[in-house]
Amino acid sequence: MLDTLIVGGGLAGLAVARALVDAGQDVVVLEARDRLGGRLHTERLGAAELDIGGQWVGPGQPRVNRLIDRLGLTRFPTFTEGTKVLEIDGRIRTYRGNIPTLSPLGLAQMQLLLTVMERKMKKVDPVAPELAPDAARLDATTLDTFRRRWGASPDVRAVMDAALRAIFGAEADEMSALHFLAYLNASGGFLALAEAEGAAQQDRIVEGAQALVTGLASAGTPVRLRLGSPLHALREGDDHVVASGPFGELLARRVVLTLPPPLLTKVRFDPPLPPERMAALSRWGMGAAIKVVALYDRPFWREQGYSGEVVSSDGPLSIVYDDCAHDLSQAALVGFVAGRDAHALQGLEEADRERHVLGALARTLGEEARHPTALRMIDWGAEPWSRGCPVALAAPGALTYGPGLAATLRERHGRIHFAGTETAREHIGYMEGALESAERVLTEL
Repeated sequence: MLDTLIVGGGLAGLAVARALVDAGQDVVVLEARDRLGGRLHTERLGAAELDIGGQWVGPGQPRVNRLIDRLGLTRFPTFTEGTKVLEIDGRIRTYRGNIPTLSPLGLAQMQLLLTVMERKMKKVDPVAPELAPDAARLDATTLDTFRRRWGASPDVRAVMDAALRAIFGAEADEMSALHFLAYLNASGGFLALAEAEGAAQQDRIVEGAQALVTGLASAGTPVRLRLGSPLHALREGDDHVVASGPFGELLARRVVLTLPPPLLTKVRFDPPLPPERMAALSRWGMGAAIKVVALYDRPFWREQGYSGEVVSSDGPLSIVYDDCAHDLSQAALVGFVAGRDAHALQGLEEADRERHVLGALARTLGEEARHPTALRMIDWGAEPWSRGCPVALAAPGALTYGPGLAATLRERHGRIHFAGTETAREHIGYMEGALESAERVLTEL
Protein backbone atom coordinates (compact mmCIF):
# COMPACT_ATOMS: atom_id res chain seq x y z
CA MET A 1 0.00 0.00 0.00
CA LEU A 2 1.27 3.48 -0.88
CA ASP A 3 1.65 6.13 1.78
CA THR A 4 0.29 8.83 -0.55
CA LEU A 5 -1.15 8.86 -4.06
CA ILE A 6 -1.03 12.23 -5.80
CA VAL A 7 -3.33 12.89 -8.74
CA GLY A 8 -2.03 15.52 -11.13
CA GLY A 9 1.52 16.04 -12.33
CA GLY A 10 1.55 19.82 -12.27
CA LEU A 11 3.46 22.12 -9.95
CA ALA A 12 1.28 21.56 -6.86
CA GLY A 13 1.36 17.79 -7.23
CA LEU A 14 5.11 17.57 -7.73
CA ALA A 15 5.82 19.98 -4.87
CA VAL A 16 3.84 17.73 -2.51
CA ALA A 17 5.46 14.60 -3.96
CA ARG A 18 8.99 15.99 -3.67
CA ALA A 19 8.53 16.84 0.01
CA LEU A 20 6.99 13.45 0.85
CA VAL A 21 9.61 11.45 -1.06
CA ASP A 22 12.37 13.40 0.65
CA ALA A 23 10.71 12.50 3.97
CA GLY A 24 10.92 8.81 3.07
CA GLN A 25 7.31 8.17 2.07
CA ASP A 26 6.20 5.74 -0.64
CA VAL A 27 4.53 8.02 -3.19
CA VAL A 28 3.17 7.71 -6.73
CA VAL A 29 2.03 10.57 -8.96
CA LEU A 30 -0.78 9.81 -11.42
CA GLU A 31 -0.92 12.06 -14.48
CA ALA A 32 -3.49 11.75 -17.25
CA ARG A 33 -1.24 13.35 -19.86
CA ASP A 34 1.88 11.76 -21.32
CA ARG A 35 3.97 14.56 -19.80
CA LEU A 36 4.42 16.41 -16.54
CA GLY A 37 3.57 20.07 -16.05
CA GLY A 38 -0.20 20.44 -16.23
CA ARG A 39 -0.82 23.99 -17.37
CA LEU A 40 2.94 24.53 -17.57
CA HIS A 41 4.23 23.39 -20.95
CA THR A 42 7.56 24.32 -22.54
CA GLU A 43 8.52 23.45 -26.12
CA ARG A 44 11.60 23.87 -28.24
CA LEU A 45 10.47 26.51 -30.71
CA GLY A 46 13.09 27.62 -33.19
CA ALA A 47 16.33 28.12 -31.30
CA ALA A 48 14.93 28.44 -27.77
CA GLU A 49 12.82 26.85 -25.05
CA LEU A 50 9.58 28.85 -25.05
CA ASP A 51 6.44 28.45 -22.95
CA ILE A 52 3.08 27.64 -24.49
CA GLY A 53 1.54 27.44 -21.00
CA GLY A 54 2.16 29.55 -17.89
CA GLN A 55 5.44 31.40 -18.00
CA TRP A 56 5.83 34.48 -15.80
CA VAL A 57 6.90 34.98 -12.19
CA GLY A 58 6.90 38.19 -10.18
CA PRO A 59 8.88 39.80 -7.36
CA GLY A 60 6.08 39.32 -4.81
CA GLN A 61 6.10 35.53 -5.23
CA PRO A 62 8.70 34.17 -2.77
CA ARG A 63 7.94 30.44 -3.07
CA VAL A 64 8.38 30.15 -6.81
CA ASN A 65 11.46 32.38 -6.78
CA ARG A 66 13.04 30.22 -4.06
CA LEU A 67 12.26 27.12 -6.11
CA ILE A 68 13.89 28.62 -9.20
CA ASP A 69 17.05 29.22 -7.18
CA ARG A 70 16.92 25.81 -5.50
CA LEU A 71 16.71 23.99 -8.84
CA GLY A 72 19.51 26.07 -10.33
CA LEU A 73 17.29 27.67 -12.96
CA THR A 74 17.74 31.20 -14.28
CA ARG A 75 15.22 34.04 -14.46
CA PHE A 76 15.44 37.06 -16.76
CA PRO A 77 13.27 40.17 -17.12
CA THR A 78 10.49 40.56 -19.66
CA PHE A 79 11.55 43.13 -22.25
CA THR A 80 9.46 46.28 -21.73
CA GLU A 81 11.63 49.09 -23.10
CA GLY A 82 10.22 51.31 -25.81
CA THR A 83 6.89 52.37 -27.24
CA LYS A 84 3.74 50.36 -26.49
CA VAL A 85 0.54 50.11 -28.52
CA LEU A 86 -3.10 50.54 -27.47
CA GLU A 87 -5.93 49.59 -29.84
CA ILE A 88 -9.55 50.54 -29.04
CA ASP A 89 -12.41 50.40 -31.55
CA GLY A 90 -10.10 50.67 -34.55
CA ARG A 91 -8.12 53.56 -33.05
CA ILE A 92 -4.42 52.89 -32.49
CA ARG A 93 -2.42 54.97 -30.03
CA THR A 94 1.10 54.62 -28.67
CA TYR A 95 2.33 55.27 -25.14
CA ARG A 96 5.20 54.70 -22.73
CA GLY A 97 5.04 53.69 -19.11
CA ASN A 98 2.62 51.29 -17.47
CA ILE A 99 -0.79 52.92 -18.03
CA PRO A 100 -2.21 53.05 -21.57
CA THR A 101 -2.87 56.54 -22.93
CA LEU A 102 -6.45 57.69 -22.36
CA SER A 103 -8.13 61.09 -22.38
CA PRO A 104 -7.76 63.16 -19.19
CA LEU A 105 -11.32 62.17 -18.26
CA GLY A 106 -10.57 58.52 -19.03
CA LEU A 107 -7.44 58.58 -16.88
CA ALA A 108 -9.43 60.11 -14.02
CA GLN A 109 -12.10 57.43 -14.36
CA MET A 110 -9.45 54.69 -14.48
CA GLN A 111 -7.83 56.04 -11.32
CA LEU A 112 -11.19 56.23 -9.55
CA LEU A 113 -12.02 52.66 -10.54
CA LEU A 114 -8.61 51.38 -9.39
CA THR A 115 -9.05 53.22 -6.08
CA VAL A 116 -12.51 51.75 -5.56
CA MET A 117 -11.30 48.23 -6.37
CA GLU A 118 -8.33 48.54 -4.00
CA ARG A 119 -10.62 49.72 -1.19
CA LYS A 120 -13.27 47.07 -1.80
CA MET A 121 -10.84 44.16 -2.22
CA LYS A 122 -9.33 44.72 1.23
CA LYS A 123 -12.69 43.78 2.73
CA VAL A 124 -12.86 40.47 0.83
CA ASP A 125 -10.78 37.70 2.39
CA PRO A 126 -9.67 35.30 -0.39
CA VAL A 127 -9.81 32.46 2.14
CA ALA A 128 -13.51 33.05 2.88
CA PRO A 129 -14.96 35.69 0.52
CA GLU A 130 -18.50 34.65 1.43
CA LEU A 131 -17.97 36.30 4.84
CA ALA A 132 -17.23 39.74 3.37
CA PRO A 133 -19.64 42.62 4.04
CA ASP A 134 -22.40 42.58 1.45
CA ALA A 135 -20.99 39.34 0.01
CA ALA A 136 -24.28 38.07 -1.41
CA ARG A 137 -24.92 41.27 -3.37
CA LEU A 138 -21.35 41.40 -4.70
CA ASP A 139 -21.53 37.74 -5.68
CA ALA A 140 -24.80 38.27 -7.54
CA THR A 141 -23.35 41.32 -9.32
CA THR A 142 -21.20 40.82 -12.39
CA LEU A 143 -17.91 42.66 -12.57
CA ASP A 144 -19.23 44.61 -15.56
CA THR A 145 -22.21 45.89 -13.59
CA PHE A 146 -19.95 46.72 -10.63
CA ARG A 147 -17.60 48.90 -12.67
CA ARG A 148 -20.40 50.64 -14.58
CA ARG A 149 -21.83 51.77 -11.25
CA TRP A 150 -18.58 53.66 -10.72
CA GLY A 151 -18.81 55.45 -14.07
CA ALA A 152 -16.26 53.52 -16.10
CA SER A 153 -16.36 54.87 -19.65
CA PRO A 154 -16.26 52.63 -22.74
CA ASP A 155 -12.52 53.30 -23.22
CA VAL A 156 -11.75 52.47 -19.59
CA ARG A 157 -13.79 49.29 -19.83
CA ALA A 158 -12.04 48.37 -23.09
CA VAL A 159 -8.57 48.65 -21.56
CA MET A 160 -9.67 46.70 -18.52
CA ASP A 161 -11.32 44.03 -20.69
CA ALA A 162 -8.08 43.32 -22.55
CA ALA A 163 -6.33 42.66 -19.24
CA LEU A 164 -9.23 40.62 -17.86
CA ARG A 165 -9.22 38.31 -20.86
CA ALA A 166 -5.52 37.60 -20.46
CA ILE A 167 -5.69 37.16 -16.67
CA PHE A 168 -8.91 35.15 -16.42
CA GLY A 169 -9.75 33.99 -19.95
CA ALA A 170 -13.20 35.51 -19.44
CA GLU A 171 -15.36 38.59 -19.89
CA ALA A 172 -16.38 41.06 -17.21
CA ASP A 173 -20.01 39.93 -17.45
CA GLU A 174 -19.02 36.28 -16.79
CA MET A 175 -17.50 36.68 -13.32
CA SER A 176 -18.91 37.89 -10.05
CA ALA A 177 -17.59 41.06 -8.49
CA LEU A 178 -16.97 39.11 -5.26
CA HIS A 179 -14.77 36.53 -6.97
CA PHE A 180 -12.87 39.27 -8.78
CA LEU A 181 -12.19 41.21 -5.57
CA ALA A 182 -11.08 38.06 -3.72
CA TYR A 183 -8.73 37.23 -6.57
CA LEU A 184 -7.27 40.74 -6.50
CA ASN A 185 -6.74 40.62 -2.75
CA ALA A 186 -4.91 37.30 -3.06
CA SER A 187 -2.34 38.87 -5.41
CA GLY A 188 -1.97 42.47 -4.28
CA GLY A 189 -4.35 44.31 -6.59
CA PHE A 190 -5.27 44.78 -10.23
CA LEU A 191 -2.05 46.47 -11.34
CA ALA A 192 0.00 43.74 -9.67
CA LEU A 193 -1.80 41.24 -11.94
CA ALA A 194 -1.89 43.31 -15.12
CA GLU A 195 1.57 44.85 -15.36
CA ALA A 196 5.03 43.51 -16.15
CA GLU A 197 7.75 45.52 -14.43
CA GLY A 198 7.47 45.07 -10.66
CA ALA A 199 4.40 42.85 -11.10
CA ALA A 200 3.22 39.39 -12.12
CA GLN A 201 4.72 39.43 -15.65
CA GLN A 202 8.14 40.75 -14.62
CA ASP A 203 10.36 37.69 -15.12
CA ARG A 204 10.65 34.55 -17.25
CA ILE A 205 12.68 31.38 -16.80
CA VAL A 206 15.46 30.69 -19.30
CA GLU A 207 14.84 26.94 -19.22
CA GLY A 208 11.06 27.37 -19.41
CA ALA A 209 8.49 27.13 -16.61
CA GLN A 210 7.93 23.39 -17.09
CA ALA A 211 11.51 22.89 -15.83
CA LEU A 212 10.16 23.66 -12.34
CA VAL A 213 8.04 20.52 -12.46
CA THR A 214 10.55 18.22 -14.15
CA GLY A 215 13.19 19.52 -11.75
CA LEU A 216 11.08 18.64 -8.72
CA ALA A 217 10.46 15.15 -10.14
CA SER A 218 14.14 14.37 -10.57
CA ALA A 219 15.84 16.27 -7.73
CA GLY A 220 17.19 13.73 -5.21
CA THR A 221 15.35 10.41 -5.19
CA PRO A 222 13.22 10.42 -8.37
CA VAL A 223 9.47 10.62 -7.86
CA ARG A 224 7.58 7.55 -9.12
CA LEU A 225 5.33 8.58 -11.99
CA ARG A 226 2.43 6.97 -13.82
CA LEU A 227 1.88 9.01 -16.99
CA GLY A 228 -1.08 8.49 -19.31
CA SER A 229 -3.12 7.40 -16.28
CA PRO A 230 -6.37 9.36 -15.83
CA LEU A 231 -8.25 8.87 -12.57
CA HIS A 232 -11.86 7.70 -12.79
CA ALA A 233 -12.91 6.93 -9.22
CA LEU A 234 -11.89 6.98 -5.55
CA ARG A 235 -13.31 4.55 -3.00
CA GLU A 236 -12.48 5.11 0.66
CA GLY A 237 -12.07 2.28 3.15
CA ASP A 238 -11.38 2.31 6.88
CA ASP A 239 -7.65 2.91 6.54
CA HIS A 240 -7.06 3.40 2.84
CA VAL A 241 -8.34 4.80 -0.45
CA VAL A 242 -8.66 2.78 -3.67
CA ALA A 243 -7.99 4.75 -6.87
CA SER A 244 -9.19 3.23 -10.13
CA GLY A 245 -8.86 4.01 -13.82
CA PRO A 246 -7.38 2.52 -17.00
CA PHE A 247 -4.26 1.73 -14.95
CA GLY A 248 -6.24 -0.69 -12.75
CA GLU A 249 -6.35 -0.03 -9.01
CA LEU A 250 -3.93 1.57 -6.55
CA LEU A 251 -4.25 1.55 -2.75
CA ALA A 252 -2.96 4.42 -0.63
CA ARG A 253 -3.35 5.66 2.92
CA ARG A 254 -3.96 9.20 1.62
CA VAL A 255 -4.81 10.79 -1.74
CA VAL A 256 -4.03 14.34 -2.85
CA LEU A 257 -6.10 15.70 -5.75
CA THR A 258 -4.62 18.68 -7.62
CA LEU A 259 -7.23 18.90 -10.40
CA PRO A 260 -8.91 22.23 -11.26
CA PRO A 261 -12.43 22.47 -9.79
CA PRO A 262 -14.39 21.66 -12.99
CA LEU A 263 -12.45 18.38 -13.39
CA LEU A 264 -13.21 17.30 -9.81
CA THR A 265 -16.84 16.84 -10.81
CA LYS A 266 -15.72 14.11 -13.26
CA VAL A 267 -14.29 11.92 -10.46
CA ARG A 268 -16.59 9.36 -8.80
CA PHE A 269 -16.24 9.56 -5.03
CA ASP A 270 -17.33 6.72 -2.74
CA PRO A 271 -18.60 7.84 -0.31
CA PRO A 272 -19.72 10.78 -2.44
CA LEU A 273 -18.83 14.37 -1.74
CA PRO A 274 -21.65 16.16 0.09
CA PRO A 275 -24.37 17.23 -2.38
CA GLU A 276 -23.95 20.90 -1.54
CA ARG A 277 -20.23 20.67 -2.25
CA MET A 278 -20.81 19.00 -5.62
CA ALA A 279 -23.46 21.60 -6.46
CA ALA A 280 -21.03 24.41 -5.62
CA LEU A 281 -18.24 22.81 -7.69
CA SER A 282 -20.59 22.54 -10.67
CA ARG A 283 -20.80 26.35 -10.73
CA TRP A 284 -17.10 26.64 -11.58
CA GLY A 285 -15.82 26.76 -15.16
CA MET A 286 -12.47 27.18 -16.87
CA GLY A 287 -11.36 30.33 -18.63
CA ALA A 288 -11.03 30.23 -22.41
CA ALA A 289 -7.56 30.93 -23.80
CA ILE A 290 -5.52 30.27 -26.92
CA LYS A 291 -1.85 31.08 -26.49
CA VAL A 292 0.05 32.26 -29.56
CA VAL A 293 3.83 32.29 -30.06
CA ALA A 294 5.09 33.85 -33.30
CA LEU A 295 8.75 33.33 -34.25
CA TYR A 296 10.75 35.81 -36.34
CA ASP A 297 14.25 35.92 -37.75
CA ARG A 298 14.94 39.13 -35.82
CA PRO A 299 13.18 41.37 -33.25
CA PHE A 300 12.14 44.03 -35.77
CA TRP A 301 9.91 45.79 -33.20
CA ARG A 302 12.89 46.48 -30.97
CA GLU A 303 14.79 47.89 -33.94
CA GLN A 304 11.90 50.31 -34.49
CA GLY A 305 11.81 51.42 -30.85
CA TYR A 306 8.82 49.32 -29.77
CA SER A 307 8.64 47.08 -26.71
CA GLY A 308 6.40 44.55 -28.44
CA GLU A 309 3.65 45.14 -25.87
CA VAL A 310 0.14 45.56 -27.25
CA VAL A 311 -3.16 46.08 -25.41
CA SER A 312 -6.17 45.61 -27.68
CA SER A 313 -9.92 45.64 -27.12
CA ASP A 314 -10.52 44.75 -30.77
CA GLY A 315 -8.99 41.28 -30.67
CA PRO A 316 -8.49 38.58 -31.38
CA LEU A 317 -5.23 39.17 -29.46
CA SER A 318 -5.95 40.96 -26.18
CA ILE A 319 -2.38 41.25 -24.93
CA VAL A 320 0.97 40.82 -26.71
CA TYR A 321 4.45 40.78 -25.18
CA ASP A 322 8.01 40.43 -26.41
CA ASP A 323 8.87 36.74 -26.03
CA CYS A 324 12.46 36.71 -27.26
CA ALA A 325 14.96 34.27 -25.77
CA HIS A 326 17.17 35.73 -23.05
CA ASP A 327 20.19 35.74 -25.40
CA LEU A 328 18.20 36.79 -28.49
CA SER A 329 18.95 33.42 -30.10
CA GLN A 330 15.26 33.40 -31.04
CA ALA A 331 13.06 36.43 -31.71
CA ALA A 332 9.44 35.93 -30.74
CA LEU A 333 6.18 37.57 -29.72
CA VAL A 334 3.62 35.97 -27.42
CA GLY A 335 -0.05 36.84 -27.32
CA PHE A 336 -3.36 35.69 -25.87
CA VAL A 337 -6.67 35.10 -27.59
CA ALA A 338 -9.04 34.83 -24.65
CA GLY A 339 -12.61 35.11 -23.50
CA ARG A 340 -15.09 35.90 -26.28
CA ASP A 341 -12.31 36.00 -28.88
CA ALA A 342 -11.15 32.50 -27.98
CA HIS A 343 -14.69 31.18 -28.35
CA ALA A 344 -14.96 32.87 -31.75
CA LEU A 345 -11.68 31.39 -33.04
CA GLN A 346 -12.41 27.92 -31.70
CA GLY A 347 -15.02 27.48 -34.42
CA LEU A 348 -12.62 28.31 -37.26
CA GLU A 349 -10.24 26.24 -39.34
CA GLU A 350 -6.57 26.55 -38.45
CA ALA A 351 -5.75 28.66 -41.52
CA ASP A 352 -8.50 31.13 -40.62
CA ARG A 353 -7.30 31.32 -37.03
CA GLU A 354 -3.81 32.15 -38.24
CA ARG A 355 -5.13 34.79 -40.65
CA HIS A 356 -7.02 36.58 -37.86
CA VAL A 357 -4.08 36.42 -35.43
CA LEU A 358 -1.49 37.60 -37.94
CA GLY A 359 -3.83 40.36 -39.08
CA ALA A 360 -4.03 41.63 -35.50
CA LEU A 361 -0.24 41.59 -35.17
CA ALA A 362 0.15 43.47 -38.45
CA ARG A 363 -2.40 46.14 -37.45
CA THR A 364 -0.59 46.95 -34.23
CA LEU A 365 3.10 46.21 -34.92
CA GLY A 366 3.40 46.62 -38.67
CA GLU A 367 3.43 44.44 -41.78
CA GLU A 368 6.58 42.57 -40.78
CA ALA A 369 4.58 40.98 -37.96
CA ARG A 370 2.36 39.28 -40.55
CA HIS A 371 5.20 37.05 -41.71
CA PRO A 372 6.65 34.96 -38.86
CA THR A 373 9.03 32.10 -39.60
CA ALA A 374 6.72 29.87 -37.53
CA LEU A 375 3.48 30.23 -35.58
CA ARG A 376 2.48 28.03 -32.63
CA MET A 377 -1.05 28.23 -31.24
CA ILE A 378 -2.36 26.05 -28.41
CA ASP A 379 -6.05 26.07 -27.57
CA TRP A 380 -6.17 25.15 -23.89
CA GLY A 381 -9.92 24.66 -24.10
CA ALA A 382 -9.28 21.69 -26.38
CA GLU A 383 -6.97 20.06 -23.81
CA PRO A 384 -9.09 17.29 -22.23
CA TRP A 385 -7.18 17.39 -18.93
CA SER A 386 -7.35 21.17 -18.54
CA ARG A 387 -10.62 22.13 -20.32
CA GLY A 388 -9.35 25.71 -20.43
CA CYS A 389 -6.84 28.20 -19.11
CA PRO A 390 -5.44 30.10 -17.31
CA VAL A 391 -7.64 29.55 -14.25
CA ALA A 392 -11.04 28.27 -13.08
CA LEU A 393 -13.72 30.87 -12.42
CA ALA A 394 -16.68 30.97 -10.08
CA ALA A 395 -19.85 31.99 -11.91
CA PRO A 396 -21.95 34.76 -10.35
CA GLY A 397 -23.61 33.42 -7.23
CA ALA A 398 -21.21 30.49 -6.79
CA LEU A 399 -19.19 31.80 -3.84
CA THR A 400 -22.21 32.43 -1.62
CA TYR A 401 -23.95 29.23 -2.65
CA GLY A 402 -23.59 26.13 -0.48
CA PRO A 403 -20.78 25.48 1.99
CA GLY A 404 -18.44 28.40 1.24
CA LEU A 405 -15.19 28.59 -0.69
CA ALA A 406 -12.96 26.83 1.84
CA ALA A 407 -15.35 23.89 2.17
CA THR A 408 -15.90 23.73 -1.60
CA LEU A 409 -12.28 23.75 -2.75
CA ARG A 410 -9.92 23.13 0.17
CA GLU A 411 -11.59 21.05 2.87
CA ARG A 412 -10.40 17.47 2.93
CA HIS A 413 -12.89 14.64 2.41
CA GLY A 414 -11.91 11.83 4.74
CA ARG A 415 -8.49 10.66 3.52
CA ILE A 416 -8.67 12.78 0.36
CA HIS A 417 -6.94 16.18 0.28
CA PHE A 418 -7.22 18.99 -2.28
CA ALA A 419 -4.45 21.17 -3.72
CA GLY A 420 -3.86 23.18 -6.90
CA THR A 421 -3.62 26.88 -7.67
CA GLU A 422 -7.40 27.44 -7.48
CA THR A 423 -7.33 26.27 -3.85
CA ALA A 424 -4.60 28.75 -2.92
CA ARG A 425 -5.02 31.50 -0.38
CA GLU A 426 -2.34 33.67 -2.03
CA HIS A 427 -1.66 34.33 -5.74
CA ILE A 428 -4.58 32.22 -6.97
CA GLY A 429 -4.09 31.13 -10.57
CA TYR A 430 -0.31 31.50 -10.51
CA MET A 431 2.63 29.17 -9.94
CA GLU A 432 3.08 30.81 -6.55
CA GLY A 433 -0.49 29.82 -5.67
CA ALA A 434 0.16 26.20 -6.64
CA LEU A 435 3.14 26.10 -4.29
CA GLU A 436 1.18 27.76 -1.47
CA SER A 437 -1.52 25.11 -1.83
CA ALA A 438 1.14 22.39 -1.63
CA GLU A 439 2.40 23.86 1.65
CA ARG A 440 -1.10 23.75 3.10
CA VAL A 441 -1.68 20.12 2.10
CA LEU A 442 1.68 19.07 3.49
CA THR A 443 0.63 20.60 6.80
CA GLU A 444 -2.62 18.60 6.67
CA LEU A 445 -0.75 15.39 5.86
